[in-house]
Order: sequence, then C-alpha cells, then structure tokens
Amino acid sequence: MTVTEYFTRLQGKRVLVLGLGVSNRPLVRLLLRFAIDVTGCDRTPREKLDPEVLELERLGARLHLGDDYLTGISGDVAFRTPGLHPGKPELQALRAAGTQFTSEMEAFFEVCPCRIIGVTGSDGKTTTSTLISEILKHAGHRVWTGGNIGTPLLDQAEHMTPDDLVVLELSSFQLMDLRHSCHIAVVTNLAPNHLDVHRDMAEYIDAKKHIFTRQTAQDVLILNADNTITAGFAPEAAGEVRMFSRQTVPAHGARFRDGVIRRDGVPVVRQEEIKIPGLHNVENYMAAILAVEGLASDEDIRYVARNFGGVEHRIEFVREKDGVKFYNDSIASSPSRTIAGLRSFSEKVILIAGGYDKHIPYDVLGPEIAAHVRLLVCTGATGPKIAAAARAVPDAPEVLEIPDFYDAVHAAAQQAKPGDIVLLSPASAAFDRFKNFMVRGAEFKKTVMAL
Repeated sequence: MTVTEYFTRLQGKRVLVLGLGVSNRPLVRLLLRFAIDVTGCDRTPREKLDPEVLELERLGARLHLGDDYLTGISGDVAFRTPGLHPGKPELQALRAAGTQFTSEMEAFFEVCPCRIIGVTGSDGKTTTSTLISEILKHAGHRVWTGGNIGTPLLDQAEHMTPDDLVVLELSSFQLMDLRHSCHIAVVTNLAPNHLDVHRDMAEYIDAKKHIFTRQTAQDVLILNADNTITAGFAPEAAGEVRMFSRQTVPAHGARFRDGVIRRDGVPVVRQEEIKIPGLHNVENYMAAILAVEGLASDEDIRYVARNFGGVEHRIEFVREKDGVKFYNDSIASSPSRTIAGLRSFSEKVILIAGGYDKHIPYDVLGPEIAAHVRLLVCTGATGPKIAAAARAVPDAPEVLEIPDFYDAVHAAAQQAKPGDIVLLSPASAAFDRFKNFMVRGAEFKKTVMAL
C-alpha cells in the first residue's frame, strides 16, 4: 500500500492523534495534507506548548489539551503515542465506543516498500541500529534509519524504493500492539526495564516478542544466546535463527573468543579494531554482523569498526580537566546498562548515578559498584535505592547522597584526582528532573565544560 492509498482510506473519518511528541507531529501534517479531520490530544497545557504544535493548530488540527486530554473525545480512528499504555481505561472506553486503534509505527509498516531491519532489547538498541546502518551505507545501500532512535519515517516512506533498506530501533512501547514484524529482527538482550509503565515483566517480554512473532519462513531472527530470556525465543521463530555469544559456540551465528569476533568460525573483526570501548559493544557488533550478513562484506564491517566513534550519550568522552576524564553515559537508564558502562573501564571510577524511579530492582548494582567504583555519588529519586544497594555488599566504596543533579556533578569533580574517571551512568531514567536522557546528558556536558 502506498502512502497516498493509506491516507485516502482515512478521508471522511474523524481521527484522533493521542500524544503530540516527536513521532506524531509529521503524522498530523500528513493527515492535514490529505484533508482529514484530525484532533491532536496531549497532556501538555496550551501555555507550555512549543511552537511546532501550535503551528499544527494553525494548519487546521484541533487541539485537546491538559490533564483531561483523554476524556470527552471521540473518533473513528486513534493513533496511540508509544508511551501511552493501550490498556489505559480511557483508551478502553474509546475501543468500546468503536474507535479503531493504530499508531504511527503501524502505519509505517503498512506503507514501507522495502525490507525492514528492526532492533529491540533492553540495552544496546541505538548503537546496534546505528552500526547496522553505517555498515550498510558503506556497502553502498540506500538506508533509512529511524524509530525510537529519534527519527519518525512515516512522512519519508513515499520517497523510499523497494531496493532501499530501513533500520528501525523499536521500543517495547512501540511494539506492544504492533501487528507487523520485521524482515530481519534483532533482540540484543532483555532485563527488567520500564516496569513503571508495563504491568509486569511478562508484559514487557511479550511486547518485545512482537518484533518477530509475525515473521515468515523467509525472515531472520537474531538473538543473544547468553541472555536466558532472548535465547528462549528461538523455538518460537518462524524463520532462520542466528545467535551471538561470548560464552558458547552457536550452530549458526557469531562468537567472540580470544579477542576476535567470528561468524560461523570465520574471523571477521578483532576487538582491538573496534573504536568504541566495552564488551557490551562487542556484543552490539556481533548482532550487527549477523544482521548485515549477505548485505555487506567483512571489509565494510571492519571499516566501520575502525572509524565509528560511538553515539552521543553512550560512554561519550566529554573532556579532560586537570588530569580527570569525564564521560557521559546518560543513555544508561537501567542497572544492566550501567553495569556495561562500568565494565568498559579497566580502572575504578567515580560514578554519578540516580534519577527517575521506574520501579526496577537495584540490588544487582551493588557487587558491580564494589568492583568498579572508587566513589559513588547518588542523586535524584533513585539515589537512596542505589546507595542502599551499594552499602549492602562487602567492600562498598564511599557513598555520597546529593539530591540535586548539578550539585552531584560538582561534588564528583571536586573529589576527583588526576588520573580519575568521572562517569555519569545513572541506571535510571531522566524524567524526575529532565525531559529525557538527551537533555540530561547535554546538561552534564554543559556543567562539566563550565568547571
């Protein structure tokens, strides 16, 4: 189905767009372009709206705003924003009244003319998606990269051709009620995450499965063999399964041993060639290598390994001041992500951790902090939980509890000595203080540059 055909079908219908964040704004513009009756609903009050949303109103969209943005509305079709749980009572009431639900991502799958490579997981999604894209581009493909990585692609679909390739980063929220799966699906790993939104871990896992549950025998599923949850997905796959591992030898897949990533026993790239640090990035490369199999050469992979410097906010070097190095790992919104960051350094670090509470356990952080942290600076809503996890294990480092984020950064810098590393890796989301992890990372960098 083409973009024109999709939106022509909606003409004459009353359309609700629930949430006016980044992904839904191009959607509203498309709906208006096809003269469709559209109401944009968002919790943000009018006085706090940014100019782009007000421009949508000037173009013809009605706005329903404020805390009651989901009440008193009706429509034939509703596009759900990813962060809005489909089981919310107001959405259930709309369904009961006959409203059909879809999403910007669902619409993209319906109109996309080319193969889709999708990446999901608790950690590593953005880096793995970016690696796949960079390798494919170096191999000469025309590649479109988007989804949860920050770029909606629905309004770009009419410019795509069947020979192009799409790489999508997909969150559990985007996958929850998605009725399509990817031609090549990658699940990097799974651990407790987003339990402030998902009802429980089972719902979170089930959402992730949607990336492959509607695959066919011609499709490919790539899984982490070292993660118990993801490895358990293999029997459910309809198509080819490729596995990657640091611990076992997959029947078909990638293995890391003695400093070398091998695909089906053939050396592809050495760890020393990979510019971005950490064993977690070795895993990201293994996943990417399996995703581009048959689409790119090993030389394309090695070129990217030697030249790709990483994605912003992911163990990003900020500056060195008075012999102290500062790193921004603001993307680390879960304990597993912070653990990967800590293991990327050979020396003990000064760790700044804490933020919004997603109601996930922090006890797993305790032993890792004891092993890899010289000084722990806890901040934000989860600061006390992380401090408690650290103090509960033997050989715990010194712990400072400083509620204010900026004060915490300054305290870490003041305690640092030449040769130290100060690492922001919060193990928590940013929403207690910041709009998202990107704003948090930017504020960290700004504060560090001003020291």
